[in-house]
Amino acid sequence: MESTSSMVQPEPGADNTRQRELSPERLLQLGMGFWASKTLLSAVELGVFSCLATGPRDAAELAEALGLHPRSALDFLDALVALNLLEREDGKYHNAPDTELFLDMAKPSYVGGLLEMANARLYPFWGSLTEALRTGLPQNEAKAGGNLFDAMYRDEHKLRGFLRAMSGVSLGAAKAIAQQFPWQNYSTFIDIGAAQGALPVQVALAHPHLRGGGFDLPVVGPVFDEYVTSHGLQERLHFYPGDFFKDPCPAADVLVMGHILHDWNLGQKLELLAKCYASLPPGGCLIVYDAVIDDDRRRNAFGLLMSLNMLIETPGGFDYTGAQCREWMQEVGFKQVRVEPLTGPDSMVIGTR
Repeated sequence: MESTSSMVQPEPGADNTRQRELSPERLLQLGMGFWASKTLLSAVELGVFSCLATGPRDAAELAEALGLHPRSALDFLDALVALNLLEREDGKYHNAPDTELFLDMAKPSYVGGLLEMANARLYPFWGSLTEALRTGLPQNEAKAGGNLFDAMYRDEHKLRGFLRAMSGVSLGAAKAIAQQFPWQNYSTFIDIGAAQGALPVQVALAHPHLRGGGFDLPVVGPVFDEYVTSHGLQERLHFYPGDFFKDPCPAADVLVMGHILHDWNLGQKLELLAKCYASLPPGGCLIVYDAVIDDDRRRNAFGLLMSLNMLIETPGGFDYTGAQCREWMQEVGFKQVRVEPLTGPDSMVIGTR
């Protein structure tokens, strides 16, 4: 009779076949992904894409223009080619289509502000993720007794960089909201925590009948006004100074809160939603948009990683699923709450008073 051990033994070579089918490539690529990430961030910091927006250049011309050391210049530029960020023809480099559109500082479509902030702030702070996971504490300026927003808003250069970053992370969603939401049914709107004003500008450009503006801390006002004026919308969009934890929200038919709610703990989230509800007329709407996590918490990796970024950056902030946001909005009184995908990882949650 066959022994039990011989009955369960795999066919010869089966384990070796399985091992050959599996590859560590994905794990190594993910683990070393910061190489590619930092190469892109340094390219943004150096102004590579803005430099090439004026025309193709060879390696020597680029190295001189960007101040690159000859030891590393060629490897750096060709790494950008291999990453599909640059293209090279006849020895001359030029931008790939997406870097030409989105990473040239001179274009209104520039989203590099977020990458500038990632390079200057988030990259070193994320080096302490393990400590954050063990302690539950922020790993940014707060480690030295500071506060994220205090540190940003005290320094005009940091403030402008942060506001540009918020425009970068919001622009795609802002354009989608301008197209998807039924703005023809409303006359006024206010963006709560408006930063530079990316969303008000996109909505106003798409819908000439609307009037509105942005609500943010007073120090943001000059930056908002500059951005709005640069788009010729100063007659229809105005800045409303205030602190949304201390002051009532301005009244309008539609209030928008984008990439704001995830900064705060649950009690503060509910407080902000209740304040928005109180400022809306009957039939008015609140639009909340963020990198809303899918309800199964399996697919929106960016939203889940953004929630880890809130761990790094804030004492209690976290990202959330559409189902969670619907529940919170209904808890403070909103009706007919629905979730709609926007672009990339972002979705909007719409509630009607």
